[in-house]
Amino acid sequence: MIAFKHLTLRRGPRVLLEDVDLRFQAGQRVGIVGQNGTGKSSLLAMMLGEVSPDAGEVEIPPHLDIATVRQHSPAGAQPAIEFVMDGDTELRAIEAKLEKAEAEGDGNVMAELHGRLAEIDGYAARARAARLMHGLGFAPSTHEAPLDDFSGGWRMRLNLAAALMRRCDLLLLDEPTNHLDMDAVFWLQEYLATHPATLVVISHDRDFLDALVTHTLHLENKRATLYTGNYSRFEAMRAEAKAQQQAAYENQQKKLAQLQHFVDRFRAKATKASQAQSKLKQMERMEKVEAAHWDTPFSFEFREPERLPDTLLRADNADVGYGDTPLVRNIKLRLVPGDRLAILGRNGAGKSTVMKLLAGELAPIGGEVQRDKYLNVGYFAQHQLEVLDDTASAAQHLQRQDPKASEQHIRDFLGGFDFHGEKALEPIAPFSGGEKARLALALVVHSRPNLLLLDEPTNHLDLDMRHALETALAGFSGAVVMIAHDRHLIDATCDQLWRVDDGSLAPFDGDLDDYAKWISRQNSAREGSDTKKATTAGAAGADGRRNAAAQREKEKPLRKAVKKAESDMEKLTEKVEAAEAELAKPSVYNNPTESARLSQEAGRLRKQLEAAEAEWMENAEALEALQTAGAA
Repeated sequence: MIAFKHLTLRRGPRVLLEDVDLRFQAGQRVGIVGQNGTGKSSLLAMMLGEVSPDAGEVEIPPHLDIATVRQHSPAGAQPAIEFVMDGDTELRAIEAKLEKAEAEGDGNVMAELHGRLAEIDGYAARARAARLMHGLGFAPSTHEAPLDDFSGGWRMRLNLAAALMRRCDLLLLDEPTNHLDMDAVFWLQEYLATHPATLVVISHDRDFLDALVTHTLHLENKRATLYTGNYSRFEAMRAEAKAQQQAAYENQQKKLAQLQHFVDRFRAKATKASQAQSKLKQMERMEKVEAAHWDTPFSFEFREPERLPDTLLRADNADVGYGDTPLVRNIKLRLVPGDRLAILGRNGAGKSTVMKLLAGELAPIGGEVQRDKYLNVGYFAQHQLEVLDDTASAAQHLQRQDPKASEQHIRDFLGGFDFHGEKALEPIAPFSGGEKARLALALVVHSRPNLLLLDEPTNHLDLDMRHALETALAGFSGAVVMIAHDRHLIDATCDQLWRVDDGSLAPFDGDLDDYAKWISRQNSAREGSDTKKATTAGAAGADGRRNAAAQREKEKPLRKAVKKAESDMEKLTEKVEAAEAELAKPSVYNNPTESARLSQEAGRLRKQLEAAEAEWMENAEALEALQTAGAA
């Protein structure tokens, strides 16, 4: 279907892929894995024709229909379900032609078009769009809402739904689970497993890949190797190949040592000189086997907490929410050292709100939360990266947290997070999202917590870093409460599942496999009623539309506040990037006065950006609470 022939791809002076020969066959489901920066997204961009290789070629059949998720965020007054239906481009083309034929009274064309509509199941397109939206977590009351009513994360879900709506030969997905809660991840996994198109997906979720892909493409050291099987099978085959490579390397080193010993011993003897020369030529002709490198760049552990109270935290009938509106009620929870809890539930149900209560960032509206006087919380929030100081280095962040720490201790500790040498000393402004996430996590790890609260800690982290976190958590003696859509991390580290739903937090009886089955049953039970609502919306949905309109009127002030904050964030981000670009210019860099002035300006803009982001977060969460109350 798609062939890469002697392909080389560069980003600036750096070679990402070199002399790659690769072919994807129709019907395969290929997962692309590799460390950040190895060229995964660039490979997808080449298949879309957005990036050209520096050498070699990409062969794609001319009439191949390719679907992918749009990168820009949709906006406007168009109803969400109509936007999703726009993803089916053939459906929309037929509808336009049908409208023209009806206006012209062309019965033959109308009959032909209605026949094609029947072939593509076009009469049920609205119901199909409703099923996609339901699976991705949209409540039925939101299907007719305008695009502008949704926050950025929900708009990305709409982009995904529109991509899934399109019939295609090839479906390209880049980290499709990033904006999803676990409920939606389970649904997406089931949906893609029966999708008829060839699938190429980039993901750091190993359980998602294990359940879905038939082949695994591994990018490493400028090479691309295609393995048959899912991620676990790839790991086993790669380990076997590495072991064989290491054995071949060690055998060759022994052989080379023997030959070198002969040369060193007899090179000076006239009777043996020709034989020694022959051995040297043999060594030169020998194709060298590289040593197998197993080392991960990440190796860290949690420092032992100073105190481990018997009860770290107790919540008794606690209500938590925003303003006077509880989002989650009657929370009863006791956390002791050794606890490992994962909190599940759809986005907007209140998972992060519960975490803020445990962290002390939100006070209970009702009931009480008792905290031991020796409680030390390590809190990694969803927007933890925003509290970092872009003008400071990784070492400075750690020094501010622990002024008594020695320079050597700081360097050694940061080295475990792959911040070595000058990387630990340079300002973090140009760091990637993954690097900033590692630094934010390093600060939490270093703080010696006895209660660890992790809200989506794996966003921006590649598989090696996720594995390092999993290993470190195994040796942590305190309690852990985690929200994550990485099932492997939850499976490996948590022994209790709790679910937030319908305004309550309660234990879930079972493991993640049981939870996946439960979600599947829930989706099946609700799908029929949601589909029926969608198909009858045009005729019998007047009451529903009036209720939805009333709900939107209630939400209007918060939506305006969210939209204003998003606009402010966008403008401030542009100003920060412009200031940083100026700072990077040699004429400014070599002028201390101008450099200091621009640094102060960039710092002032970043503070404004942080304030806008905090305002956006507060209003977005309040809006989600109101939406949840309206849906109930």
